[in-house]
Order: sequence, then C-alpha cells, then structure tokens
Amino acid sequence: MTTTTSHVPEHVPESEGPDGGVAAARPARLIHTESTTEIPVHLLFREEPAAPPAEVKLRPAVVAHRPPPEKEDRDTRDIGVRARASAPGVDPDIVERPARVLPGIVGVLAGVCGAAGCAVTAWWAGVLPPFAAEAFGRPAGAGGPGPAQWAAFAGAGAVGLFGFGGLARGRTGRAWVLELFGRYRGTVRGTGLLWVNPLLLRRRVDVRLRHWRGEPLPAADRGGVALRVSVLVVWRVRDTARATLGVEDHEGYLRACVEAALLRVPVAAPGAGRGAVQATQDVLTRLVAADAGPVGVEVCAVRPLRVEYAPEVAAAMHRRRLAALDARHRASVVGAVVDSVEDTVTRLTMRGLVDLDDYERQVLVKDLTVAFCAGRGETGA
Repeated sequence: MTTTTSHVPEHVPESEGPDGGVAAARPARLIHTESTTEIPVHLLFREEPAAPPAEVKLRPAVVAHRPPPEKEDRDTRDIGVRARASAPGVDPDIVERPARVLPGIVGVLAGVCGAAGCAVTAWWAGVLPPFAAEAFGRPAGAGGPGPAQWAAFAGAGAVGLFGFGGLARGRTGRAWVLELFGRYRGTVRGTGLLWVNPLLLRRRVDVRLRHWRGEPLPAADRGGVALRVSVLVVWRVRDTARATLGVEDHEGYLRACVEAALLRVPVAAPGAGRGAVQATQDVLTRLVAADAGPVGVEVCAVRPLRVEYAPEVAAAMHRRRLAALDARHRASVVGAVVDSVEDTVTRLTMRGLVDLDDYERQVLVKDLTVAFCAGRGETGA
C-alpha cells in the first residue's frame, strides 16, 4: 500500500483502450493537491480474515443525577452511621477495673506499730523526754542515737507514715481513680475505712445519678424556625477511668454533646402535642447517649423543659399563631352554621310545613345563614 500526493489537472485527456477504442475521459477532480491512498487489488479479494481489532478498555461513564428523596435520606443515614462507626474513640485499654486496697484496720495497726517502734527506738537511744525517761526508769540523755538507732527510727517512722497516710474513707456514691506515675492503677468504689497506697494519686469522682439544667440553647423546629430550648439532662458516670482519663472534662464534653444534638434534631415547636415532645426527647436521648457513651458517661434522659421562639422571630410567630387560631375558629363557626341551616331546612321540608321550589329554598337558606351568624356574633360563640 502506497500513499501519493500529487497535483491533479482539471482535465484528463482521453486514452486508448486495450481493443484500440477510445476510453471515456475521467472527470476532473474537484479537490486539488489531495492525498489519496492506492489499495492493491489483491487485498480487496483476500479470503483470510483480518486480524481482530485490539480491545480497548473503556472506563465507565459517570452521569451526574440526583437520587430520589427517599434514597437520598437512606444514603445520608448510612453515611452518618458509617461516620459514627469509624470515628476515633477512647483508648480501649482505658477500662475501669477494681484497685487493690486493704481494710482500714490494717493501716491502723501499721501506724500504731510504727509509732510504738519510734518510741522504743527513742528509749533505746536515750532521747526520751524527762517525764518519759522517769516513767521508764532510764535517765534522759544517757546516750546518743547511733547508726542502728537512726535506722530503727527511719524504719519505724516509714511504717507509721504508710500506715496512717494510707487511711481513706469511702463514701457511697463516690469513687477514687488511682494513678501511679501517670499510669492507671484501678478504681476504688468501696465504702467505710480503707487503706490505699499513699504513693498513689487519688482523683475523686462522683458516680451518683446527677442532673444538669443548662441555659437556653439554639435549636430549630421542622420548618427551620429558630428556637431557644432549655433541657434537663439526667446522667451519671458509668466508667470512672474513661470519664477521668479519656477526656479532659467529662461534664464539659456532655454539654457540648447536648448542644450538637440540638442542632441536629428538629425540636417540637411550642404548643406541640405530647407525642411530638416525646419523640424529640427520645431522639435527643439516643444521640447524646451515643456521643457520651465512649467516655464513660451514661445518659438516662434528655428532656426539653422550656421551648420558646428566638427573640428575632418571636413576634412574627406569635402573630402567625393568632391568625391560625382565628382561622380555625372561623372554620368551626361556619361549619356549625351550615349544619344548623341544613338541619332546619330538612326538618321543614320532611314534615311538610313548607313547599319550596329551588329559588325559595335558596332564599330560605340565605336568610337562615345570616340569622344564625348574627346570633352567634351577638352571643360571642
């Protein structure tokens, strides 16, 4: 196969055919200096199949379209669930476990033994006060403390300090989180007199059922109208280790969770029914409990106490509510008047008291309607 590029004249002269005749002249080309490709004749009648074209892998086309509303809501919920599942949580190694403590009597005995050891060592070293020396029959200042006496003093003093210094009083509804050089060593939930290692750092945690009533927080109803909501949060610390070590301030974290939930959940508008209020409470409780659970805080209930419109929309919403109440009252009055007129006309016709044609019936209905409306307006019904 060859490719040639040439200038073709406008007229091609006639040529002699193979039998000596004159062949017809070829028409002149309309496009000059064109590129032509000559295909050999034997390729036109070739019986061998041509090689299959190379397969080209195409990427699927992406068509932008908006999913149906229900599918979009479902996808949004799924994305929210996956986001919450993949969100980083507290270190799984931080889990509450009981600490090793001893009864308080052990600390008392150790402290008494240490004090007694110090007294005996002082008698041995001869450094007792004059009245104590006379009582024990040993003259004061008879001798000085040596290395052995100093070692005995140190040992007895350490025992006494550890014994009395580790005494602690456990109370119902309160716990201690113990740490040793920054490492969690356990939680003490016992009550009564206990002995805890005095080298451990103690953090007191309130594990009683508590409630928190915050100041009005921003929210919105289903129509997007701005609200101010005061909520009552009933909660308690379930895992003291996570509440103390997993977050800087678990009470502040709980307040932030409540604020975030109010911005995500449409709150029932003022004057809504009990069912709408209960539904709002259930959704708020689930959301706050899911957010505060990883830090060891158990949320029992999140109840909206006071719901009011924001100051910037309060006047407009008040007028809107009054207009709705007035329209509802008018509709009920009109319905009652129509029912009364219909009942009156039906009774008059069925009892045969009047025989009315269509025009007379319309006039009667009009007069009765005006009369009933005027009567209700005078009585204030």
